[in-house]
Amino acid sequence: MRRTRKAKILATLGPASSSAEAIEALFRAGADVFRLNFSHGSHADHKRRYDIIRSIEDKAGRPIGIVADLQGPKLRVGEFAQGKVNLVAGAKLRLDLDTAVGDERRVSLPHPEVFAALQVGTDLLLDDGRVRLTVETHGADWAETRVVIGGALSNHKGLNLPNVTLAISPLTEKDRTDLNFALSLGVDWVALSFVQRPEDVEEAKALIAGRAWVMSKLEKPAAFERLNRIIELSDAVMVARGDLGVECPPEMVPILQKQVLKACRAAGTPVVVATQMLESMVNSPVPTRAEASDVATAIFDGADAVMLSAETASGSYPVEAVTFMNRIIERVEADENYREMRDASRPPPTNTTRDAICDAAQQVAHTMSVAAIVTFTSSGSTTLRTARQRPEVPVLCITNNLLVSRQLALVWGAHSVVAEDVHSFGEMVTVAIETAQHEGFAQWKDLIVIAAGVPFGKSGTTNVLRVAVVEET
Repeated sequence: MRRTRKAKILATLGPASSSAEAIEALFRAGADVFRLNFSHGSHADHKRRYDIIRSIEDKAGRPIGIVADLQGPKLRVGEFAQGKVNLVAGAKLRLDLDTAVGDERRVSLPHPEVFAALQVGTDLLLDDGRVRLTVETHGADWAETRVVIGGALSNHKGLNLPNVTLAISPLTEKDRTDLNFALSLGVDWVALSFVQRPEDVEEAKALIAGRAWVMSKLEKPAAFERLNRIIELSDAVMVARGDLGVECPPEMVPILQKQVLKACRAAGTPVVVATQMLESMVNSPVPTRAEASDVATAIFDGADAVMLSAETASGSYPVEAVTFMNRIIERVEADENYREMRDASRPPPTNTTRDAICDAAQQVAHTMSVAAIVTFTSSGSTTLRTARQRPEVPVLCITNNLLVSRQLALVWGAHSVVAEDVHSFGEMVTVAIETAQHEGFAQWKDLIVIAAGVPFGKSGTTNVLRVAVVEET
C-alpha cells in the first residue's frame, strides 16, 4: 500500500461513506487520513466508523490517521413566530437576550459574549453572509442594527462577526464531551474549531495532554493577528476556507491561504487546505476545471494535505472525488514546475543539530540519487523536520510508536512503519535496509540515507546521518 505521491488526502466520513465497503473503497482510492466530523452524527456513529478504519488498517498493514473535528461554538439567532422573516435593506432589527419568538423587528441572540464585543459600526453576518447587519446602538444585552443586505432569515441561522475577537473558549460543553469520547476511542488528531488566539490552542493541548496532536483550524480573521504563535503551538494547521470566506472578503481567502502555507512551511508545521476543493463532485462524477486548478494550487504552494468534506461525507460520488484528487496531486508532483518551486522555496535549516542532519539528508539524497530517506523517530520530530525540507525522494519513517505512525500519515512525503527499537548502528542499518526493501522503496544495490539519534530510542536526539547500500545485509 505504498502511495506514489507525497501530498496526502484527508477524507470526511458521513452518511455517504459509513459502511466498511465504502470506507475501504475511499482508502484504496487514495485517502490517507479520515475525518470524523463531530458537528454531525452520534457517538455511536463515530465509534462504528472508527472501528471500521482500524480494521482496514489491520488488513492493509498501513497506519491510517483519524481526525476528530470538534464543532466549536456556534452562534445562532433564535426562532421566529412564522419560522422565518424577510429582512428588507434599510430596515432595523433589534437583537437581544429575550427568548421570546421574533419577527421582522427583533429576534433573540442568546450569546451575551457577542453583545460585550460589539461596537457601533460592527458588521454582523447571518446565514453564511447572505444577510448583513450593522450595529447602530448597543448595550450589555441588546443591539439595534440596520439591515445592509436583506433577504430571508429562518430559525437558528448562524452568525459571524468579521474582525471581532470574542471572549469565548473554542471548547463548548459539547466539545469537551466529544473530546473525551474521541480520546477514549484513540483518535490521532483533534481539529480545534474557532481558534482566535494562541491561548485557545494552549487550553486544548492542556486538556488533551499528549494523547493526540492538535490541528488548529484557521477560520477566524482574528487568528491572523498572532498567526506565527498559533502555528508554533499547533501540531498542524488547517486553512478552513468555509467560515474564513464568510468572515473576510472572498478575494482575501487565496492570499491568506498562501500566507499560512508559507508560514507553516518555514515552521515545519503540517498544513491542510480544506473546504470546497471539489465541491461540484457532491453531485457530479467529475470536477470543474477551476476546482482541479484549486487543488493543484494548494499542492504547488506546498500543502501537506488537501481535504474533502461533503464530497465524501454526503456526496453522490465519494470514491470518484478521492480518485480525482489523487490524480491531480500525482500530475502536479510530476511536473517540472512543481519541482522547481519546491526546491526554490526550501527553507533554511535552523541552528540545531536535528535540522542540520535533516537538511543534510535531503542534500545527500539529491547528490547521490538515493532511493529514500529513512528516519528513525519515537516522537515524529525527525520525520517532520525531514519533510519540512521537501526532499525529492520518499521519507520512510520507522518508529516504535503506533500513535506517531498514524499521526504522520498526514505529513507530506511520510510513509510510516512500526518496528521495535534498534540498539546499535549495525541493527539500525539492517532494519532500515530490510524495511526499505519490504515497503517497496529500495532494491538491490540502491542507496538509502538514514537519519537517527543516539542514544537510540531517546526523543529529540537526531545526530546521525548514514548512507547505506542495500546489499550490506
